[in-house]
Amino acid sequence: MSSLLSPTPRKVGMINLGCAKNLVDAEIMLGSILAEGHVVTSDADEADVLIVNTCGFIDSAKEESIEAILEAHQNRGLKKRKGQRLVVSGCMAQRFSKELVGELPEVDAFLGLDQITDAGQIVTGLFGETRTTNGPLNLVTRHSRYIPDYDTPRYRLTPAHSAYVKIAEGCNHPCTFCVIPQMRGRHRSRTVDSVVREVRALVAEGVKEINLISQDTTFFGMDRWSVKAGPRTKVDREQGDGICQLLEAIDEVEGEFWVRLLYTHPAHWSDDLIKAIAASRRMARYVDMPLQHIDEGMLGLMRRETGRVHIEELVAKMRAGIPGLGIRTTFIVGFPGESEAQFEALLGFIERERFERLGVFLYSQEEGSRAAKMENQVPTKTKQRRYREAMALQQKIAFEHANALVGKTIRVLTDTPLAGRTEHDAPEVDAKVIFRKAQVPGQFVDAEIIEARGYDLVAG
Repeated sequence: MSSLLSPTPRKVGMINLGCAKNLVDAEIMLGSILAEGHVVTSDADEADVLIVNTCGFIDSAKEESIEAILEAHQNRGLKKRKGQRLVVSGCMAQRFSKELVGELPEVDAFLGLDQITDAGQIVTGLFGETRTTNGPLNLVTRHSRYIPDYDTPRYRLTPAHSAYVKIAEGCNHPCTFCVIPQMRGRHRSRTVDSVVREVRALVAEGVKEINLISQDTTFFGMDRWSVKAGPRTKVDREQGDGICQLLEAIDEVEGEFWVRLLYTHPAHWSDDLIKAIAASRRMARYVDMPLQHIDEGMLGLMRRETGRVHIEELVAKMRAGIPGLGIRTTFIVGFPGESEAQFEALLGFIERERFERLGVFLYSQEEGSRAAKMENQVPTKTKQRRYREAMALQQKIAFEHANALVGKTIRVLTDTPLAGRTEHDAPEVDAKVIFRKAQVPGQFVDAEIIEARGYDLVAG
């Protein structure tokens, strides 16, 4: 889409929900809006257009998204913003646009994942002659194919010193509990050159923390590899480098910053990747690797592509090969058919491995997923009890990890004058370091830890 005439500048507000991948989409939409000549505002009351960027991953996220849309519409009436346009974007819009057009006539337009770079022109069109009065515009395309590039306009919503870089889009994994491939399409990677250019530009702007994200960062580049048949089948990597080559290239970028690798998958870790992280001068010794379960039967029903032995051996190799590594993982409790014995096996694994950071999800019966049709759905009360037990165990482990750091001096990235994070703490989801003395935000400091307060640390 393109505008033939300069548009009348409109004030655009946004309510952003969901994960970091959704956040990057929001930043790209706002970048497109600014490039079109419109203005971004944080005040919903003064916005000519209000965009609700939704999440559609689990039931609670969908409920939050619907509530945000209805509240935005209600406020539009109560505060006499009758001329304000309401736009819905994000994963829920991509997944359910056809249904939502009929169920939410209050909305003016639905945008899919492939329309995020057209957001500015779409805003312009909402006030033009093409505006329909016959219900919401449905601009969502069926199959998402978009992927950002290094020069894609973005209006960053993160603090000035920290940024997310989306290195790929989509997912090829067959996990039975998940519908992400249905929403975001097949995995498609950016090039190493594209990612490095973006990282270099961000570091030049003063960014100190680069968070690499995609649905599976360890699959980066593999979608461009081809398999050659012959006497010995082999993979031809000439068509695209992988995650190791990307990390090595980022390592050559000048400046003071660290890199965090998020959303990795145990099926695609390799000895080369462990070596690349250990040898890097930029990589934070932190890995986010959702494991979901450890029981062999559960992993099979989830179609996780890895078994118990593979996971246990991989965690051991990672810890041995990357000194000072902190691992963050997540597990699902209450998956269909999960027995008490299988849940106890998960608790035993958590207790043995003593992960530095860990989260637990209650299984959500997602419409359209294979697991939603499985028999032996676990009662809600049982799921909640298992969640409490797993988190109580992890809380004990996390508190012990925190107490072990008292008396040590560690490197901390300052987020605010009175709080920062260690390399083992990703933005938003992990613990923080509380400063007794005010610091300059966006800088690395060597902090002496004098106290542990639950998950958090206190620096003198």
